[in-house]
Amino acid sequence: SSEVLEAIENVIQGVLQSLAQKKAPVLTVANRADWRNIEFKDSVGLQMVPGCTTKLIRSDCPQSARRFALMLKILSMIYKMVQSNTYATKRDIYYSDTLLFGSQSVVDQIINDISCMLKIPRRSLHVLSTTKGFVAGNLSYTEEDGTKVNCTCSATVFTVPSNVQGIKNLSSHAKFILIVEKDATFQRLLDDDFFSKVSPCIMITGRGIPDLNTRLLVRKLWDSFQIPIFTLMDADPHGVEIMCIYKYGSVSMSFEAHHLTVPSVKWLGLLPSDLERLNICKDALIPFTKQDENKLASIKRRPYIACQPLWKKELEIMAASKLKAEIQVLTTVSADYLSRVYLPNKLQFGGWL
Repeated sequence: SSEVLEAIENVIQGVLQSLAQKKAPVLTVANRADWRNIEFKDSVGLQMVPGCTTKLIRSDCPQSARRFALMLKILSMIYKMVQSNTYATKRDIYYSDTLLFGSQSVVDQIINDISCMLKIPRRSLHVLSTTKGFVAGNLSYTEEDGTKVNCTCSATVFTVPSNVQGIKNLSSHAKFILIVEKDATFQRLLDDDFFSKVSPCIMITGRGIPDLNTRLLVRKLWDSFQIPIFTLMDADPHGVEIMCIYKYGSVSMSFEAHHLTVPSVKWLGLLPSDLERLNICKDALIPFTKQDENKLASIKRRPYIACQPLWKKELEIMAASKLKAEIQVLTTVSADYLSRVYLPNKLQFGGWL
């Protein structure tokens, strides 16, 4: 915590020095959204380059003066929380003054900018993310406050802990981890008792684009157990993008790649080639929108696709057909096809990429 306080004090000192010299204070933040600041490494995923381009948040410029003020406001809130050893969620910070901040996304962006500027993980800034992910299956652990969580005993869903770094005594006999894109599929697999039928496993869902805590948990489970991690996504550009976030990270959080990415993640399904192989009726598939075409084109240009020739092939199939499918399309084969046939066969015969 003394490191965090010192880092904030250095920023404020810089502001005061500028004022003393009758200069308008400026904050320098990394340009997190710029692909030119990102390099791809097989072993880490997308990470920020050391000498990345920056943008200046000026106090004397109408376009950025408000953002400058909000950054100082949030820095002061973080400083007080670290001093008093209290925590707040990003939502708490937004609701402390909704008129001032204007929207939750403004608060989220500023917190990420501050984390990147100070080179300190968000958790150490005493800012918690609101968790939306779920975990179930063969896993038990102790939370930071001593609460014992045992996912193994029942088909109950547990919320991903809000302080993943604080959990300890992780124990599991799981043979693999299955990341499921959507809540509905996750619930369906739970109802079918999938995680104990095939072989013991841990199931996780980020319920769409994963929040920070879900990504941290996937990484923590990988570090703890070193077992295979498979993803079950819709066969559409959005599903592929979500899988890439777990595997390679995102541009906006590339400064924290080392804690968040798991490059060993495998694509289990739903593969575009599966749709042909299983003779899925064309009427059950959904035509691409313009947005889907743009998203797919953007994914195909990303640096990590070049080192994944088999993924590239699947993306070509998707691009050629201009059709997408949700995992639920497998119910057109039979109601429990996903848990009874599709996943067991894939896992037994190595049907992943």
